[in-house]
Amino acid sequence: MKITFLKIAALAAAVTLSASALAAAPAMAARPNILILMADDWGWPHAAQYGDHTVKTPALDCIAKDGVIFNRAYCSAPSCAPSRAALFTGRNFWELEEGANLLGTLPAKFTVYNDLLKKAGYAVASVGKGYSPANVAAGGRTENPSGPGLTPAVNGNHFEKFLQKLPPDQPFCFWFGSRDPHRPYVKGSGVKAGINPAKVQVPGFLPDTSEVRSDLCDYYFAVQRFNDDAMRVINALKKSGRYDNTLIFITGDNGAPFPHGKTQIYEWGVHQPLAICWKGRVPGGRTVEDYTCFTDFAPTLLEAAGLPVPAEMTGKSLLPVLLSGKSGQVDPQRDAVFVGREQHTGSYPMRAIRTKEFSYIRNFAIERDPNQYSKRGGPAMEYMMAHKDDNAPLKRLYAASFGPRPAEELYDLQRDPNELTNLAADLKFADVKKKLSDRLMAYLTKTKDPRALGNGEVFDNYRTWQGDVLMPPVSQRKPGADAE
Repeated sequence: MKITFLKIAALAAAVTLSASALAAAPAMAARPNILILMADDWGWPHAAQYGDHTVKTPALDCIAKDGVIFNRAYCSAPSCAPSRAALFTGRNFWELEEGANLLGTLPAKFTVYNDLLKKAGYAVASVGKGYSPANVAAGGRTENPSGPGLTPAVNGNHFEKFLQKLPPDQPFCFWFGSRDPHRPYVKGSGVKAGINPAKVQVPGFLPDTSEVRSDLCDYYFAVQRFNDDAMRVINALKKSGRYDNTLIFITGDNGAPFPHGKTQIYEWGVHQPLAICWKGRVPGGRTVEDYTCFTDFAPTLLEAAGLPVPAEMTGKSLLPVLLSGKSGQVDPQRDAVFVGREQHTGSYPMRAIRTKEFSYIRNFAIERDPNQYSKRGGPAMEYMMAHKDDNAPLKRLYAASFGPRPAEELYDLQRDPNELTNLAADLKFADVKKKLSDRLMAYLTKTKDPRALGNGEVFDNYRTWQGDVLMPPVSQRKPGADAE
C-alpha cells in the first residue's frame, strides 16, 4: 500500500513532542530508541538460529549476531490479542480482565509501556498489526496500545520517513507489526518460491505427508517474507545512524498456525523465536537459556529508558541478563515459565508451567466441547480431519490436537518433546506432578488468576466483538466462532 507524504507528515506531527515536553525529559539523547519487530503467528523453531536451515531469517540472524538469541522465550498466551496485551502491559493475560480473550478489549486502567514512554519524551508510532483482533475503543482507549500509526505495514519506507521527521535528539519507540506468517496462504506458494518440501522438518505431532510438507513450505515462505520486510526496517535504522543506540526485539506473537500449535499451550503454540540487541550497550553474539515471557518486555524497555517499572507489572526486566555479557543460564531463578489460554477457537481454559524437564498443564471446564481447531486451519488440519480414522497413528495424532482433555496433563520434554504421552496418571511421576501443580497454582494465586481463585467463569462473560458487533458471551458460542 502506498503511503502519501501528507499521511507521513500527519503521523510525524502526532508523535513529535512540544518543546516543553522535551525539556521535561533531561538527558533524553542518552536513552535508547526502541524498535519491536513483531511477526504474526511465527513460532519456534523456524529459524536457522534454532537449527531449521530450510527457512531463511535474515532479520533474526542480524539481531542475534549483534545481540542475544533466547532459546526459551514464550508468549503469555498462544493467541494474538491476549499475547500482545501481556506484552504491552507487562502482566499475565489473566490479570487483564477483558484483555484475556481473543476478541475482547484492553481496559484503559491497565497501563501500557507506551503511556509511560510518551510522558517521558519518547516519540511513539507504529505500522501494521498492533493490539488485534480486539475492540480498542471499547476499553476506553483513543489509540492502539502499539502506538499511533499507519496500516498495513508492507516495507521499511514508512519507518524511514518517520525517522526523517524526528529531531535528532529525540528517542523513539516504534512498533513494526507484520501480518505474516498468519493464514491464509496461497497454496503452493512456498514450493513455487523454491522451498524444498523434502527438507522441511515435520514435527512428530503432524502426519508426514506431501500435503503437510507443502503447507509447511507455504508457512516458511510467509516467515521469510516477514524477515525480508523486517530487514528493510533494520537497514533504514542503520542508514539513520541510530542503530547502535536502539534496543531491538524481534519475535512472533504466538506459535505456528498448525494443529498442536497456535491456540495450544504445547511447544509449537507458546515457544517463540526471540533475539534482542542494543549494540551500543549489550555484548552480542550470545545465546541465553533463561526462561522469559512476553510479560518481561515492558519492564525491560522501561528500565532501559531509565523509567521506574510500575509495581503492578508482574514481568521481570531482562536488562540484567542482557548487560551481563554471559551466555547459557544467566539468572538461576529463570528456570520456568507460566502460560495459559482463555477463549480463542476452543473452549478449554488452560494454564501451564514449563521447565526444561516437564510441562504440566491444568485444564479447566473440561466438560465443554473439546473441539479446538480454527476454521482457517489450512491443508495440514484438513488432511488430519479427513483421514483421522485411517489408521491408529493418525487417530492418535488427531486425538492429541482435537480430542477431549483430562483435567491434568504432564509431559516429559526430554523423552517426549512432541507432548503426545500424558503421564499425569502415571504413579511414577506423582511427585513431579504434585510439585509442578503446587508451583503453578501458587503462582496463579499470587497473580490473582480468577481460574485459581474459584471465579473463572468471569472470563466467559466478558464482552467480545466481531469488529464493532457485540457477540454473545463466550460460554454461549460454538467452537470456531471466533476464528481469526
